[in-house]
Amino acid sequence: MTGLEALPFLGETGHVISLVGGGGKTTLLYALARHYSAQGQRVLVSTTTHIRRPDANYAPDEAARDALWQAGTYAVAGVPAEGGKLTMPPHLADWMAEADTVLLEADGAKHHPCKAPAAHEPVLLRSSDIVLAAAGLSAVGKPLQDVCFRLEAACTLLAVPPETPLTPALLAKLLADDAGGRKSVGTRKFYAVLNQADDEARRAAGEQTLAILKENYDVTGYLTHFEEEERA
Repeated sequence: MTGLEALPFLGETGHVISLVGGGGKTTLLYALARHYSAQGQRVLVSTTTHIRRPDANYAPDEAARDALWQAGTYAVAGVPAEGGKLTMPPHLADWMAEADTVLLEADGAKHHPCKAPAAHEPVLLRSSDIVLAAAGLSAVGKPLQDVCFRLEAACTLLAVPPETPLTPALLAKLLADDAGGRKSVGTRKFYAVLNQADDEARRAAGEQTLAILKENYDVTGYLTHFEEEERA
């Protein structure tokens, strides 16, 4: 049980889902890709900024993409960039039109469990109709300066100094504030996903964060847990 089964849109098709935040975002991205592919959908994974080039399922052209789809798995699209990364391909819109479900990384976190967006983030396509803001529960209880990407922006948003421990209330604000994980979301459907719910203490912190998200921000959130072999 990863927790993904609770997401309300998993049985549907036709969505363009953008993922923002940190703390297991890429793992979540590929878990969703595997789920939709198992339903028989043509799944396209890409980015509007940068994403790490995967070891498998990379589709440099239409023939490779179609072969992956025919094999019942997802295809990853992107233009190779420095550092083993992929950037948004110029043909993305055309490929999206051929897919049943599209999954996009829409910002970066440099492996931090939480983050605040920069001025240019996130990069949400007009066609994106669902946004998932992710964070890792490993960050709770630790100083912001140790766990948060774009620390200065986070401290400004939360009105706290860098050494402040990240509480469930602060994490909820970081995820749900219009200057945080909810930035530029507009009328799109929005959910928070708390990854790394790996033990009782983290699950308890996660449940507390979910309660605050719902009560203070009217945001629905979910807990996820992935085994080591499922992590990207």
